[in-house]
Formats: sequence, structure tokens, C-alpha cells
Amino acid sequence: MSNENGGAATLRKLGRVERKAVTLGGETGIRTGQVIPGETLPLVVRPETQGMELNAWAAGALEFIEKKLVEHGSILFRGWKVGALEGFRDFVTTTGGNPEKYTYRSTPRTEVGNGIYTSTEYPADKFIPMHNEHSYSRSWPMRLFFFAELPSPEGGMTPIADSAKVYEAIPAHIRDKFAAKRVMYVRNYGDGVDLPWQEVFNTTDRAVVEKFCAEEGIEVEWKGGERLRTRQVCQAVMRHPATGKTLWFNQAHLFHVSSLDAEVAEALVEALGEDGVPRNTFYGDGEPIEPEALAAIRSAFDQVEVAFPWEKDDILMIDNMSVAHARTPFRGDRKIRAAMTQPVHGDDLQQP
Repeated sequence: MSNENGGAATLRKLGRVERKAVTLGGETGIRTGQVIPGETLPLVVRPETQGMELNAWAAGALEFIEKKLVEHGSILFRGWKVGALEGFRDFVTTTGGNPEKYTYRSTPRTEVGNGIYTSTEYPADKFIPMHNEHSYSRSWPMRLFFFAELPSPEGGMTPIADSAKVYEAIPAHIRDKFAAKRVMYVRNYGDGVDLPWQEVFNTTDRAVVEKFCAEEGIEVEWKGGERLRTRQVCQAVMRHPATGKTLWFNQAHLFHVSSLDAEVAEALVEALGEDGVPRNTFYGDGEPIEPEALAAIRSAFDQVEVAFPWEKDDILMIDNMSVAHARTPFRGDRKIRAAMTQPVHGDDLQQP
């Protein structure tokens, strides 16, 4: 799903990096700063000396990296010698653990090797709204990594937003209703409009799908042929296990049919019904989500987003619960690679 709005707001928030020297816990040879003056995320970490190898430095700076990631929610490593795609994977493994497979998918991606994926293959002219990875499910990665192997010549930024600030920016009566009722995700597969279930679940075996869904509390309804409908009720807000902050953590606005172009959404609802469109969201008890609530959520993301152009060999490390991300439309070739690590299950984390 996409939303054409947001691109202009993103472009207004471009900025420059301001840097200062840092020495912490024996760490020297780096400078830190901000992409947008006054913004706390992402923290920018640069080498003081040109040609410094990121992996060699990171291996001895794990405590520093972890501390700053918890503090800021995201770190942009810029100006380092990375070592291409293999170097990126080594950095992911060193700082976050082994990359996870991309299962229970919501967007098309291709694995380019050993747990590293294309960031998305969604059409280049579409805006992908803000979201925390896999927050439409009960399991998600704690760490996200993006690598700018080839930034696009125009657009293609990856805006980010502080999930705690998003929560605070949403009117209390809206976030409280979501927290109480949670979010129901209804997905329909097999009509040729969205991803087929075989790609989403990475299998052609219906028994495998049913086993996965049973373990994750997903209701399964086979509808004949290759058509499948699933329903799942998931969290709307979460408490971060390290910071204790209350976070907006769901994809109600992104999965909702209103995230589509208005004409497309109207045609799909007319043809298939609100429960039959490829993706839609409701409150956890099935009540429709009010348009004004969705507008308030989207506005909250717009208010706090931070965006910056990619530079070649940038690596962006994200605490996936603390920070949401998006993608702006682009032109030209774009190769932003992605990896996910440290899977957790919502049932194992303290609720707000």
C-alpha cells in the first residue's frame, strides 16, 4: 500500500551534518553529530581519518554502539570503508547477530545473499508510509540495518521517526482506544492484486501456512482455489524493554485500505467489500477505524519524521521498536540493502 502524501514534508526536513569529536570508554578516532541540527536521531558516526575500516573499528566498539543505539534509536555510519555487500553483512553480524529470514512478508523483496535483502521492490513512484518492521504481527526484529550500495540520483530517501514521539503526538483519546482494543489485520490472498500467499509465507505447502498461523494466533480461512483470508489481532502500543518508553507500534494506517489511492480504494471496496480487499485494518473487535483517527496518526508521523539523502556506503542501524521508517519515491537506479536481526515475540515483552 502507498500514500502519495508525505514527500513534500520529507523534503522540507533535509539538513546538514554537524560534528564533534568523541572519546567514550576508550573509543577514539570518530566524530559524532546530527543530520538535522537539533534532532537526536539519527546519531551520525564518522571516522576522523579517511579510509578507516568500519568493521575493524566496530569490533572494538560494541559497548559504545549499543549505548548510543539505545540512547538515540538509530545510528548513521557515514564516510567509512565498508567493504561492499560482504562488509555490510559482516557489520550486521558483528553488531546485531545473524541476519533473519524475511518471513510473513508485506512487501516484495529479493534475498541478495546470506540474509541480506533488497529493501523493497515496491514501485519507485510510490511513497511507503512510516512503519516499524513487522509491527503488523506478534513477532518482529529488534534490529534493522540499511546499506546504501547505490543511492538513487533523485529521491529514494528513508525517513525515520521516533516511535515514542509519534505516540505522544497522537491525541490521547485515539491512542487510548487503540491501546484498549488493539488492531485487527485482515489480509486476502490469491486475487492477483497483492502478494500471493506462497510468497508471503515462503512456502507452497498449506499445512506449513496453517502451522505458522496457529503458532502466531492468526485465523485462517481457505476460500477455494488459491484464495486465502487471514485475520490477526496485534498490539497497538508497546513498552520498550530497554528504555521503558511507551511506543506507537502497529501498522493500522499503512494496512488500512485508505492508504491506497482514493480511486483504487473505492473500486476495491465496491468490488470486494471492506473485508475482502487485499489488506485492511479494524479495531481488534472488528469495529471500523474512524477516518479522523487515521488522519491523526498520519499527521503524527509527519510531525516528527527526519529525512536525509543517502550517501554511497552509508549504513543506518535502527532499533526497530524505537524508530519507524518509510521510503520516498525515486527515479533512477537504487540499491538499498536491508537486514534484520534479534527476533522477539510480543508475548515475551512487558505491555504498557
